[in-house]
Amino acid sequence: MAASTQVPPASGVLRRIGVFARLVKFQFVIDFFLALVIVWTGMEPETRLDGHVLLTVLLFALGKVGVLSAVMTLDDVTGIKDGSDSANYLADDNTELRPLKRKPLLTGDLTVQQAQRFGQLSLAWGAAWWLVAVWQAPHTPVWALVVAALLLVFSVQYSWGLKLSYIGLGELLLLFSASAFVLAPYGITVGELPALILVEALLFGFGQLLIAGYSNTKDISGDAAVGRRTVAVLTSERGNKIFLGILTALNLLVIVVPSALGWIPWWFAAALLPLIAVRLNQYGSFLQNGHALLARSRGVLAFRVTVVCTVAFNVIHFGF
Repeated sequence: MAASTQVPPASGVLRRIGVFARLVKFQFVIDFFLALVIVWTGMEPETRLDGHVLLTVLLFALGKVGVLSAVMTLDDVTGIKDGSDSANYLADDNTELRPLKRKPLLTGDLTVQQAQRFGQLSLAWGAAWWLVAVWQAPHTPVWALVVAALLLVFSVQYSWGLKLSYIGLGELLLLFSASAFVLAPYGITVGELPALILVEALLFGFGQLLIAGYSNTKDISGDAAVGRRTVAVLTSERGNKIFLGILTALNLLVIVVPSALGWIPWWFAAALLPLIAVRLNQYGSFLQNGHALLARSRGVLAFRVTVVCTVAFNVIHFGF
C-alpha cells in the first residue's frame, strides 16, 4: 500500500506561520526590535527595573510587532500590484544576497487579498496596543505622543496609501521612522529627551537608511518602471554615489560632532569606532566595485555593529 502524501495538519499550520514570517521579513523585524534594547539600556538602572516602565515597554513591543508587520506586508502588496517586486527580484542577476523566498507573493504561497487583509489587521493590532501603552505609560510628554502618532500613521505610507517613496520622500520617511522607534518608547517611559538618546536614535535611523539606500541603487530600473521616485532613480549614477557619500558623512558626523562639542560624553565617539570603520569600508568598497547588494549586506552589518556599540556604551555609562 502506498504511503500517504497528505501533510499533517500541524505541519500545515507551521508552514503557514512560516509563510507569514517570510512575508513580514522576520529577520528585519527582529533588527528593528533592537531599538527597544537601546531604549532600555539608555535608562538609569533603577528606572529599567520599574514595573510600570517594564509594562510600558512590553505593551509598546506588542504594538510594534503589528506596525512592523503591516509596513513590510503592505510594501509587498504594492510591489506585487505594480510589478516592481517582479522586476527587482526576478532579474537574472539576482543572488542569494536577495533570495526570492523573502517574497511569498511572488512565489505564490499567498494571495494579494490574504496579504492585504493580514497587513490591515496587523496595523489595527499595533494601533490598539500602542493606545494601551500610552494610556498607562508613566509619562506622556506631548513630543513623544506626536512622534508615536506620526510613526503609526506614516510608517505604512512608504509604498502603500500615500506612497511617499513614489514622490521622493521615502528616504526621509525611513530615517524618521527608524529613529522614532527609539524616541517614542523612551519618551513615554522616561518622559524626557536627553541629547544622548537623540543621537542614538538618529544612528539607529541612519543604520536602516544606509541599508535601503543601497537596495534602492540595485532597484533603479524596476523602481523607475513603476514610478517610484527614490533618490537613486531621480539622480545620475554619479549623483547617487555622492548622495550615499553624504549620508555616510552625516552618519559619522552624528557620532563625532556631539562628542566634540560636549553634548554627550566625549568617549562615545571612541566607543563607536568599530561602526566608523565598517561604514567607511561599506562606502569605499562600493565606490570601487559598484556592487550594490554587497554594500547593502555590509550595511546590515554596520547597523548591527551600531546597536552593539551603542548598547555597550549605555551599559558602561549608566551601569547595569
